[in-house]
Amino acid sequence: MNRGVGKAIHDYDMISNGDRIAVGLSGGQDSLTLLWLLRERLRRIPVHYELVPIYIDPGFEPGFGAQLKDYCSQWGLELRLEETRHGILAHSTENRENPCFLCSHLRRKRLFEIADEQGCRKLALGHNKDDLIETLFLNICYAGEICTMVPSQTFFQGKFTVIRPLAYVDETVIRKFAKENRFPVFDNPCPTSKTSKRKEIKEMLGQLYQGNSNVKGNIFRALSHVRTDYLLKDHSKRRKGSGNRHESIQSRESGHDAPSAL
Repeated sequence: MNRGVGKAIHDYDMISNGDRIAVGLSGGQDSLTLLWLLRERLRRIPVHYELVPIYIDPGFEPGFGAQLKDYCSQWGLELRLEETRHGILAHSTENRENPCFLCSHLRRKRLFEIADEQGCRKLALGHNKDDLIETLFLNICYAGEICTMVPSQTFFQGKFTVIRPLAYVDETVIRKFAKENRFPVFDNPCPTSKTSKRKEIKEMLGQLYQGNSNVKGNIFRALSHVRTDYLLKDHSKRRKGSGNRHESIQSRESGHDAPSAL
């Protein structure tokens, strides 16, 4: 796992000396593993950076923000805990959108705001290799686009950079690591956590992986080996500058490790 994280950081030049990095926590194993690895790397690399863990509580009961804050303190880190009603609002009759869309949008917006308040210009998220593959298929099936989350991406004219150091790491490796290190397991209180489109895609891909152990690796390699000459032309009648008809899943439903994904 260290090799995969190191390669992703190097390939995308994710971290520089003096960076102050916000780390978006969800309470799941991916984001806890990410925080542990970024903290551990400080001991053995010549690059110095600061970590600011942030958790946006969506407002469901029972919450686990206090327990997560205590756990971060054991690592010598002060968790910025933000209590909201984003999840409640997203599942209310006031919302006519998909609840995952609104909840993740509000959470992402607040993460950027807090990162700015804390003087952070980089935001690290715990998306892994499986998340990138699943997002590709989500966009194909539900947004009509071929795209996914990328390991490093700038926002707001370069003001912020979102980095995903776990982008090259398999979910199974992270699960094993979290179990070996006895990371806490928090139950996801979101009422739609077990019925999302991402879960359906994950199950579909799981069947493909069982049939051929090379499938996951081939799909992931395909993300950087795109033969555009063998794709169709874009004949959609969009006005210049009007933007896409569909908002890609990477910005709508980036759900990764439960609970409460960005």
